[in-house]
Amino acid sequence: MEPCCNLEVDVNGEETFMVDKTIIAQYSRKFAKLFGKSSGARGKLKVIFNDFPGGAKGFEHMLRFCYNNGTTDITPSNLLLTRCAAEFMEMKESVAGFSNLLEQTEKSLQEINFWTWPGLLIALKQCQNLSLAANSSIVLEKCLDALVGRLVLASETSPCPSTCSTDSSGIRFSCDSKSTESIKTNSARLTSWFEDLLFLSPLLVAMLVKSMVLRKLDHVVISRFLLYYQKAKFSNATTDEKCKIIEMVIDMHYNMDHNYVSCKTLFGILRVTLNLNISKCSRKTLENMIGSHLDQATLDNLLVPSPYGISYLYDVNLVLRFLKAFLRRGTGVVAPIQMRKVATLIDLYIAEIAPDPCLKAFKFLAIATALPDSARDSYDELYHAVNMYLEVHDHLSQEERVKICCGLNYEKLSPQACLHLSQNSNFPSKSAVQALISQKSKLDNLLRATPSTTPFNNSPCGSSGAAQRGRKEKISEQVVLNDGNIDISVDNEKLRAHLQGMQCRVTELEKICLKMQSEMAKITKSKVSGCSNARSLPKLCS
Repeated sequence: MEPCCNLEVDVNGEETFMVDKTIIAQYSRKFAKLFGKSSGARGKLKVIFNDFPGGAKGFEHMLRFCYNNGTTDITPSNLLLTRCAAEFMEMKESVAGFSNLLEQTEKSLQEINFWTWPGLLIALKQCQNLSLAANSSIVLEKCLDALVGRLVLASETSPCPSTCSTDSSGIRFSCDSKSTESIKTNSARLTSWFEDLLFLSPLLVAMLVKSMVLRKLDHVVISRFLLYYQKAKFSNATTDEKCKIIEMVIDMHYNMDHNYVSCKTLFGILRVTLNLNISKCSRKTLENMIGSHLDQATLDNLLVPSPYGISYLYDVNLVLRFLKAFLRRGTGVVAPIQMRKVATLIDLYIAEIAPDPCLKAFKFLAIATALPDSARDSYDELYHAVNMYLEVHDHLSQEERVKICCGLNYEKLSPQACLHLSQNSNFPSKSAVQALISQKSKLDNLLRATPSTTPFNNSPCGSSGAAQRGRKEKISEQVVLNDGNIDISVDNEKLRAHLQGMQCRVTELEKICLKMQSEMAKITKSKVSGCSNARSLPKLCS
């Protein structure tokens, strides 16, 4: 019986089809229910679909199945369209011994591991175009799984990188272990699939990367792909699209093993985000990841310009957030060697920002006191940075200078630094006294540990004190020389006299301090209060 065109079907306003309703109703339960009671009616009927999945192409694939006695050629390029159309038209019943259309698409989907690489890409494109279709997620998951499986197999089978090909073999392997040039070539081929996947949306890339992480694909390769994707897509993206892309890149790096994500990579991502208004959540995630790698950073990494509207030359607030993330990472326990590396880096950073005339005292103090006292074995570098800051900011009040000096631990200053501080007019007199007293305290502690049989000379100050004092100050002179690692002959009278004068000045300043104690009570109280607010290390203010 020749088919007749007794049904007009308008598909999403794209195209109109003239079909035989009897033939279609055999395979489609939806049409069978619709025309069951009017199957014998004469005249033409019309059906309008506004939400047919796959549009006119999907409807056409369904028609081929119906008009070809329940058979059709299902390929990666039409699988999703055909499956969505079959689901929509309720084609779940077999006719004349042939499998229904849904069963045939399912069988084709089970053979996805035998598809070619181009076939997988075509199917992925179809999934992306039909992302709103109810049944597209099943095909999408299987396509992504097959694609990642192909990449994992390539990386496991050959020690050198695999390459993706547009021929039927999908991914080929090629390695010449005897040739360095061949290894370099194969290394480039490892990433040749990057270009093939640029058509994916950020959402599908996120799904792909999560599958890669679960399948344990090399995280270094994954990171390189994400950066390649971001750079390639940025060329023609709008500002909003750029934000979505970089947020996806940040989130995917966070899902990876952080040991495989380099500090350089994270700071590269940070530079990209500086002029973008990304979400607070993504920005915080990135800053936390950088904080956990802060011991691997360099000074150049930290010299990030301040955002618009901030007068500081560099973004000090950003570095403070890095430090907070570094100190609270993991279980909160940071290895001493990592702590010292960060302290050295921060001291360099402080020296770099100290000459900034716009940098406020409270902000300088915040960065100077951000790390615990145990992070530094010596405070000499921080002292030089403080000195530079006080010299540039000569308008600071005495109270502000005292607060800034609370960032120094005088016990951890070298003798040379203490001597320089005692003669430095940039520092408050109170700080000079504290520095010299702390130095004398160290000498006294060493004196108590010195054997009593050690020979001594007379008092270096030339006073008429007892022999005990002369012996004590002679050892003090020797300790200062040794503590500073100064290789000097005993005959160097000039340096000897200089150090002896320093000891005498300590004694004189102690006396002056006692006399001025009552007058400076209020200042001392204010200073202690300021230190308590600025830093949770009251030991440094003693």
